[in-house]
Amino acid sequence: MSIIHILNGDSTRHSFGQTGLEGDALVWHEVLSEGPLERDISSGSFWKVRSEWISKTFNESPENYQRKMLDMLSKLSESYDEINLWFEFDLHCQVNLIGLMTYMAKKTDLSAPAIYLICPADYPGKKNFMGMGELTGAELEYLYDNIRVRLSEADFVIAGEAWDVYVTHDADKLKAYLDETVFWGNLHLLKPALEAHFERLQVNEHGLNYIEQKLLDIYNYGIKTKPEIYLRFWSTEKIYGLGDAEIDIYLNRLKEKALITF
Repeated sequence: MSIIHILNGDSTRHSFGQTGLEGDALVWHEVLSEGPLERDISSGSFWKVRSEWISKTFNESPENYQRKMLDMLSKLSESYDEINLWFEFDLHCQVNLIGLMTYMAKKTDLSAPAIYLICPADYPGKKNFMGMGELTGAELEYLYDNIRVRLSEADFVIAGEAWDVYVTHDADKLKAYLDETVFWGNLHLLKPALEAHFERLQVNEHGLNYIEQKLLDIYNYGIKTKPEIYLRFWSTEKIYGLGDAEIDIYLNRLKEKALITF
């Protein structure tokens, strides 16, 4: 039986190696919650734009992006009996998830494999669960055994609809979609993530979105170093799933507006 696990990050992959689960393990090396997007995620132009933006924003070479991301996509056209998607509750993971599912709907023969989702919002006994990267191999196996759900055709339809709305970056369209959608299938953590994105799309009277204003408030409170800013932001805004490199995108915007200095 051929099995593939698509993991949300390198930290999860490290722990995954400690499990006894069978199958290939690949990491989804993208951050579709940031940067330019096109509706057709299966097009060459989509990935060209992403490669250029990733290279510019994160000082990543096109060759590394090809190896880490684009070469992985080719694996999704291979024949598997089972595909397991390991993603989390935050906006970063949820957008990657619906992007991946939309891509799979176009490029993968969904009639063949059984496709499952492992998507934890919390973990027993962990009061401030931040993500699967903090779990041990045994704890990942617990998730696999207890919360894994098989995705249906309806789930892929929901993912495609959400993707089409998300890529517009249109607050009014997103609000209407959130208000009108009552059935989320097995993607029950998608709605709160998209609600957080709706908040991010709002711009206040100072021309700042929610994340920019939050970071500026932290800075003005007296927290002046990046590591301290990261920790304070994560303590209240884990729904966005931003890593330090992604937070830097917003901090750089504030620097360009001369609102902060480092």
